[in-house]
Amino acid sequence: MLLVLIAFAVFLLLGMPVAFAIGISGALFFAQHTELPFTVPIQLTVSQTQNFALLAVPLFIMAGNLMNHSGITQRLLDLAAVLTGRLKGGLAQVSIALATLMGGVSGSCIADAAMQTRMLGAEMVKRGFSRGYAAGILSFGSLMTPIIPPGIGFILYGTVGQVSIGRLFAAGFIPAFMLWAALAFAISRTAGKRGYAPERKTRPSPREVGTALWGGTWAILFPVFLLLGLRFGVFTPSEIGSFAVVYAVLIGLFAYRQLKGASFREALEGSLTDVGAVMFIIAMSGIFGYGIVFERIPELISGAILGVTDNPQLVLVLIVAFLLLAGLFIDGSVLIIMLTPIFLPLATTLGIDPVHFGLVFVVAVTIGNFTPPVGAAMYAVCSILKCPIGEYTRESAPFLLAVSAVALLLIFVPEVVLLVPNLIFGKE
Repeated sequence: MLLVLIAFAVFLLLGMPVAFAIGISGALFFAQHTELPFTVPIQLTVSQTQNFALLAVPLFIMAGNLMNHSGITQRLLDLAAVLTGRLKGGLAQVSIALATLMGGVSGSCIADAAMQTRMLGAEMVKRGFSRGYAAGILSFGSLMTPIIPPGIGFILYGTVGQVSIGRLFAAGFIPAFMLWAALAFAISRTAGKRGYAPERKTRPSPREVGTALWGGTWAILFPVFLLLGLRFGVFTPSEIGSFAVVYAVLIGLFAYRQLKGASFREALEGSLTDVGAVMFIIAMSGIFGYGIVFERIPELISGAILGVTDNPQLVLVLIVAFLLLAGLFIDGSVLIIMLTPIFLPLATTLGIDPVHFGLVFVVAVTIGNFTPPVGAAMYAVCSILKCPIGEYTRESAPFLLAVSAVALLLIFVPEVVLLVPNLIFGKE
């Protein structure tokens, strides 16, 4: 397995697409073990995509693209500007609010970061924000996206680990607002020193607030409908993806009346590209994951961690540290698929709630999307803003500290994560 891991690292350093790096390095395992039929990798690739629960992934991706092309993004931007326009940091505060509101629409931090950068990045630079600061906040701001329903990270984790996706969706609300508050505080402190002015000088009138809230109502209600549908058994986690697509089409056609013609075609084309990329990675991960199980890697890693400590909180800290390190080089979705079977059994053995662990796990692997050298969201934002990676890394340090502080709090205070799931679904 060592040769497989070395090959995987080399392929990534050479710039090979992640899916091919996973598949080719995984195939090397079967080349080493000639006693295993070489038809197994093909069977694994096909069977990996036959999991019915994974049907929710392409459906939620499609729903997110449809809603982004329905005019809902502009309405949420107006709402974010009304809610946070008077805070220090101006457009930076607006971008954080928008990222939180958009969490219930896109489900992907990379898509959210790229979209927000195209919408707000140039304007932030025009208003005096340094490129590194703007890139840092637009990147880290999308951290809330995967943990607000319908976060794709939760769907992958819940499917691989056999954990209730409904409870995972519910667990994301309070941590998402905690992350918003932490980033807003970091912006307020840094923006004050830099002289970044608020977006507006006067308080919004009640009429402005009401108009903005009405415009964003359908997007805000979307995650609420998802949770209610799961709670009362109207939908299964797979079926609710179909509801999301229907909901997005109805909102685009009848509520906002912007989802037609070219915008509808663009949404479908974008969905095909996104779904193809995600599902190809999932298919290839079956080859790689087989070698991990065959060589009993989960037992080896668990034994090594338990050799250091058996304190549940400290074990979580060690796992998060490992995930942050792995996230420097590997995409978050890949880490969820590959490492959930390794770390979830260890966590449950120590009495850690799988929903609590899942929230911490997804937050940790998502942070890797914002850190060099291979952070996908980081590269998307920096390429759009033409920002050097070094400048981005320096300027985004306060935001990394802010989200790390929240991550530590979530580790040591599980009640914060489990409060909403227990209220909606009852205690397990």
